[in-house]
Amino acid sequence: METLDYIEVPTNLQQLLSSNQAWHYNIVPLSDSKDEISFYISNDLPSTDIVNELELFFGKKVRLIPASGALINKTLSIYYRRSNKNRTESNIKLTSAFSDDFLINLISEANSIGSSDIHIEIYEEKCRIRMRIDGKLIERLILNPDEYPALINKIKIKANLDISEKRLPQDGRIFFQHDNYKFDIRISILPGLYGEKVVMRLLSKDTTNIDIDVLGFGEKQKNDYLEGIRQPHGIVLISGPTGSGKTTTLYATLKILNKEEVNIVTIEDPIEYTLDGINQVQLKESIGLTFAAALRTFLRQDPDIIMLGEIRDSETAQMAVRAALTGHLVLSTIHTNSAWHTISRLIDMEVPSFLVASTLNTSVAQRLVRMLCPKCKKEVQFDTRLYPPSFLPDQKIEKHNIPIGCDFCFYTGYKGRRAVYEVIPIDGELYNNIKNVKLDMTDTLREKGIKLISDSAFELFSNGTTSIEEIYPLLLSH
Repeated sequence: METLDYIEVPTNLQQLLSSNQAWHYNIVPLSDSKDEISFYISNDLPSTDIVNELELFFGKKVRLIPASGALINKTLSIYYRRSNKNRTESNIKLTSAFSDDFLINLISEANSIGSSDIHIEIYEEKCRIRMRIDGKLIERLILNPDEYPALINKIKIKANLDISEKRLPQDGRIFFQHDNYKFDIRISILPGLYGEKVVMRLLSKDTTNIDIDVLGFGEKQKNDYLEGIRQPHGIVLISGPTGSGKTTTLYATLKILNKEEVNIVTIEDPIEYTLDGINQVQLKESIGLTFAAALRTFLRQDPDIIMLGEIRDSETAQMAVRAALTGHLVLSTIHTNSAWHTISRLIDMEVPSFLVASTLNTSVAQRLVRMLCPKCKKEVQFDTRLYPPSFLPDQKIEKHNIPIGCDFCFYTGYKGRRAVYEVIPIDGELYNNIKNVKLDMTDTLREKGIKLISDSAFELFSNGTTSIEEIYPLLLSH
């Protein structure tokens, strides 16, 4: 037992205890039967009083098995994350989904540990709840299948959705207010083979920590980007996959542009942050309030700056170009693999190349990478076989940092995420290339000193901020 690095705890045993209880008693669940429940306990703690308390709490015989304090501590850090919010942690215990406060406790725990999404899923023989933390999903709960319908109905009722409709997807919102916290939750329900899957996106309203200086721009990238958004008209586009931080970059931009003498209007799906002084509109496609429809109305609202949550189709793209041509600054996001591919995507959306060239100020692409924990990362010799086969680095790396894991990072080896960027300001040469639909521009961009996403990611790796495993997918596109 003592030779194990940590104790593996199945999800069904994890949920026997709240985080507070596990840390208070310094215990880790081992097994649970009808008559007896067993825990590992730190061997430097007295167990008699703890047994009595636990037997009273669980209503059955409790058996405690001594284990080393270090082993218990590491296991608790992995499976029972303590709140990373500056508040007194509530004693959250997730048991039966039938209980009235189960959903409130579930959302409260997700918020307290910094989760961005809650996934509630049903399969043939089990149901599970997973939480996304720093971009990775971790399994948190196993539910009995008979508890699942009641939980889904509670979510639907709070989101004002149709509880009788189980065949079609539904989208809704919940305004959550509990424990001095207020935020919106976006609800997406998808019918599956065995039942409905729910994804709950927690939307923070706090813009206090959104600052363009800490997002991850390099110095030249930031200057090029700021130059683009300070133009009186034109389009600034940010591209990247879902969950890459595009919206955060847009809000940091709006905070810079938000001045008393400027009229800013936005159409978003969803509104993730609220900003005083900005007129924000929630997309409602079910009643015809689409990006394109809102944009038409915006042009009659005397705007200076327009923010579109996303350019999804040809109509929206052409309306955005029209707005830019009539003297407005348009900010938006688009789904492409790189900043330069944004140009070809707009042309695919039937925007003439000469209009793309005339209106596009700056094209940005971004991704999020996890940063190594500063307290436990370890420097070791680097093996070039860790690079993708087609990747040729610009510099030789002798040593690199690897994730180890400690209490501070919950033994993941990583702490927080940072954006890596590709920023392309459209100058005279690039204007002509876009106008003439010359879209193979990688060499030209490098000659201009423009960092591609792979370059920005490699820089974070070379200075020890992240690991080779974390940036490997980005190096494939080098």
